[in-house]
Amino acid sequence: MNLAVIGAQWGDEGKGKIVDYLAEQAEVVVRFSGGANAGHTIVHKDRTYKLHLVPSGIIYPRTVAVLGAGMVIDPGALFGELQTLEEQGVSWEGRVLVSDRAHLVVPRYRELDVEQDRSRMQPIGTTGRGIGVAYSMKAARDGIRVVDLFDDERYALLRPEDREFLDPYRERIHPMVTDLAVYMYHARDRRVVLEGAQGALLDLDHGTYPFVSSGYSAAGGAALGAAIGPRAIDHVLGVFKAYTTRVGNGPFPSEFQPDRDGDLGDQIREIGQEYGVTTGRPRRCGYLDLVALRYACRVCSIDALALTHLDVYDEFDEIKACVGYDIGEETLDGFPASISALERAVPVTKRFSGWKTSLNGISRFEDLPAAAKEYIACIERFVETPVEIVSVGSQRESTILRSDQWTR
Repeated sequence: MNLAVIGAQWGDEGKGKIVDYLAEQAEVVVRFSGGANAGHTIVHKDRTYKLHLVPSGIIYPRTVAVLGAGMVIDPGALFGELQTLEEQGVSWEGRVLVSDRAHLVVPRYRELDVEQDRSRMQPIGTTGRGIGVAYSMKAARDGIRVVDLFDDERYALLRPEDREFLDPYRERIHPMVTDLAVYMYHARDRRVVLEGAQGALLDLDHGTYPFVSSGYSAAGGAALGAAIGPRAIDHVLGVFKAYTTRVGNGPFPSEFQPDRDGDLGDQIREIGQEYGVTTGRPRRCGYLDLVALRYACRVCSIDALALTHLDVYDEFDEIKACVGYDIGEETLDGFPASISALERAVPVTKRFSGWKTSLNGISRFEDLPAAAKEYIACIERFVETPVEIVSVGSQRESTILRSDQWTR
């Protein structure tokens, strides 16, 4: 069974924890897109793991972690991350594979990334990791693939500075390289998690373009990046937070505004520790945007949702969610393609009563406070998609499973 796990907002939804939770029963986890600009945090027992390139299932000794064909990989960052995992007691050799068709990031891409963003009329606010440049080189057919490291004729065509950077990694990465199409064919009867990066609203085609990532983060990308056909995806799980966050520039209709919402944004940021894993940048925070979430559910054919960070609202008297956009004299209940419209949008909100009690330690949905269950029920009605996983804390044990995601 191939189970795709994607972000249903602008990234940072808690995918790492959800993939970790599901990976205990999986045999393979394939990261299908993105690069070292992504950051997934996993809290397992007394340890915290911060991952950027390596799939989240790596901490389980029997799980194979695969860097898929849709990824752009900085070899230096990859082996630095693997060394950190080893120092944390994770034995990875023989369990980390890299698609021979994945593309590579070299140092000059990072320099170009920063320079390009600085020169834009509207800077996007990239992480400066060279990800966008790697994808643009790929599209321009000037990229460097993993397989090119072992093709002497092809390798000789690379710039001298690129070869100088890549030379130390050729021998190290060689045992990890695999033909992913063949590998996935032989894994067709196994439990496989297809792990996304960023979120659907940052997808190059379906996100808030041009303020998007350069890869595919919508569910359709899972098939391409994992070297399988779309009919081989059995289930799509979308992950979202009880509120909404965004990193970098771009429209954010439900973002908290000090003149309207006081210090609510600062409160949520501190309680939820909303700072980027990769950059440390504070995340922009806002009301849960149900309009955008419903759009993500539709464009990604999401079968079920995983709600995270619900416990962040434990002490609030009242909670609001965005259910529409006021744009001038018009009220929209759909997610427009126009960036100008999204930037003008004022959120129409619905109020909910807070539960004013800690959700810590709750393991059954039935034991949640009535107000929390009503908040979840309203989300389900609006987006027409069931919430089947509820996370009430960073620990793996703080997860409520309403339905077995491996049973279909």
